[in-house]
Amino acid sequence: MAFFEAFGVDIWKLGFQIINFLLLLYLLNRFLFKRVLGMLDDRQSKISQGLEDAETAARDRELARAEREAALAEARREAEAMVQRAAKTAEATSADILAEAKASAEQITARAREEISAEKEKALAEIRGEVADLALEAASKLIGSEMDAPKQRKLVQQFLAENRN
Repeated sequence: MAFFEAFGVDIWKLGFQIINFLLLLYLLNRFLFKRVLGMLDDRQSKISQGLEDAETAARDRELARAEREAALAEARREAEAMVQRAAKTAEATSADILAEAKASAEQITARAREEISAEKEKALAEIRGEVADLALEAASKLIGSEMDAPKQRKLVQQFLAENRN
């Protein structure tokens, strides 16, 4: 105690201050430090949860990007397949149209040939008739006598029948 008195320290005040300090430590520990430490723990858990969520979101974004790229690749493949099918359909349609056009052209050509042949036969028949009339006129002038129409026709028909063979 002499030691304390040499420095001018009152033991009762020192004891009271130690008790106050311990009481203050107890109260701070009980009411303040636990809450502050709890808040710090909560904040740390929220931060770590946020970091985990950020990592999860980054992984999800990466997966979504990969899925999007896969979907785009699939869409491109489908588009190419559609274009190829459309090209094949167009080729088939063009072949059908060409075939129909050729068939139509052949029909028109055949019809035109038939018409030409019929016109030719008609023209030949007219020419034969005119030639027969001219031949009869020439023959009647040469013979010097007139023939009636039925006799002329009979002669022409005989002449034509002989010349066809």
